Amino acid sequence: MVPAAGVGRRMQSDIPKQYLEIHGRTLMEHTLERLLDFTVLEKLIVVIGAEDEYYTDIELLRDSRILLVQGGSERYHSVLNGLKALSELADAEDWVMVHDVARPCIRHADLEWLVKQLSDHTVGGLLGIPVRDTMKRTSSVGEVTETVDRDALWHALTPQMFRMKLLYDALKKALDDEMPVTDEASAIEHSGFKPLMVEGHGDNIKVTRGADLALAALYIQQQAKLIETV
Repeated sequence: MVPAAGVGRRMQSDIPKQYLEIHGRTLMEHTLERLLDFTVLEKLIVVIGAEDEYYTDIELLRDSRILLVQGGSERYHSVLNGLKALSELADAEDWVMVHDVARPCIRHADLEWLVKQLSDHTVGGLLGIPVRDTMKRTSSVGEVTETVDRDALWHALTPQMFRMKLLYDALKKALDDEMPVTDEASAIEHSGFKPLMVEGHGDNIKVTRGADLALAALYIQQQAKLIETV
């Protein structure tokens, strides 16, 4: 599932960031192409904003493996809408992988590694990378209050992969509890479960600001060269 109903305000762009271009292709197309090339995935749910006027120009969204679903006001509303649509096609214990549309550099190897590591896990988990920088906590006015021990700290990435019913119930509980969650793993944790962190590659960046677009373009170019040399 690819939540793509956001407007990307931090990009300060006239159009949603998923429709900005990298190497002549939209951010969304780069992301979807990588997922469609991963043959383990049987169906791709793309969650589109109710007022999205750009998606009709994306030919790739007409692929028979893609199902379009209308999103909600927040990410977890969109994922819930996607899960409701998916419930008509999948079983409660089927795996669901949720990936940010703004992460166009996801590697095939990371997708394979995530599936392999979680295949027998009772809960599921997510890709991440260990924190390597010194971490600081600040006050509301920006003054450093403490240095945080970085051991066992991770940057959470996507995809995040869980059983369909478990994820749906966790997101519904977070919504009912008025508990804001920024990713699927947070909802799973709120329900008392412990997702497994699976180490991925650091080039799986999320395009949030203008500079990220240029960096993603560089990573995509570098990854293409790596594939050519294999």
